Amino acid sequence: MLLVTGFPKLLARRLANALAPRGPVVLLAQEHHADEAADFAATLPQARVLTGDVASMHLGLSTAEYRDLSSECTEIIHAAEWSNVGADKPTLERVNIEGTRTVLEFAQDCRKLRRLTHFSTVFVSGDRVGVIAEDELSAGQTFRNFYEQTKFESELLVRRAMGQIPCTVLRPAFIVGDSKTGEIDRFEGPYTVAALLLSTRLQVPLPLPGDGVAPLNVVPIDFVASATAAIHHDQRAVGRTFHIVDHNPSSSRRVYERVAEREGKKLPRLSLGYKLTDRLLKLPGLEKLTREQRMAFATVNHLSFYSSRNTLEILDGTGISCPPIESYLERLMEYAQAQRARSKGA
Repeated sequence: MLLVTGFPKLLARRLANALAPRGPVVLLAQEHHADEAADFAATLPQARVLTGDVASMHLGLSTAEYRDLSSECTEIIHAAEWSNVGADKPTLERVNIEGTRTVLEFAQDCRKLRRLTHFSTVFVSGDRVGVIAEDELSAGQTFRNFYEQTKFESELLVRRAMGQIPCTVLRPAFIVGDSKTGEIDRFEGPYTVAALLLSTRLQVPLPLPGDGVAPLNVVPIDFVASATAAIHHDQRAVGRTFHIVDHNPSSSRRVYERVAEREGKKLPRLSLGYKLTDRLLKLPGLEKLTREQRMAFATVNHLSFYSSRNTLEILDGTGISCPPIESYLERLMEYAQAQRARSKGA
């Protein structure tokens, strides 16, 4: 039996779909998502819903539910997280750190457990630049926001438990829409940057920070789901960490110039350093940008390259690989525009 946390996020749904053919699935959902979770579970071969809370003691389950689940559970996919970089620290700590701690405690109570796969993020690297290996975590980095910090601390918990629990850590880059349909449930990060660059409401046209050569570290959600299923069921993955990334990412400028070109615009060719860009964001017309928007824009100039040697090893021969963003960028934009038009019409 597989337990999946993180519902109702699209990632949790995709992971449940990808892994459901292998056996029964249990979705952990908060009470206000219970009906939605039940509807989704009905689409899977063998699935049911337990109402609880990943950050509460015993996952928020009753004593009987917890006992039964721990006796039956053989696999866990821990995808629950709070990812809004503008969120307050207590909220991020509760979900990202305490939620992970609770899942680890549950894993220790599962007598038949074969695998716990924990979703971290490449951004646990914080402000590090250069090539970052999968087995590296603590390297003296500082963090640009509490999201990065709490995900780092939660991954530390998982790594410390690897001696007692068969764990695998996945670090995806920023997850964007499906490479075939564009579907996604949150328009953050790269989407925020694209919206700012194309905005007609700003008095100052925004140039990309730096010269735009920094890689745009994104991956489509369908690749993440497929790669997760393959890694989760491979015995070689126990005790290891995997970067779920595009191993040959395009530059930020290349991608955002294509986005702008599609809208009949051109990006300013100015080359601004991070500090100068930060000052630019405080000019009239830009000073009201949200914290999330500022942070998303700052990541564009981050020269980090994530090695994916472990991931390439496991996926070799599976036919699973990350498509280049140029091959599905149009679908991402079409989906985002359709959702924006729908929200305006609602």
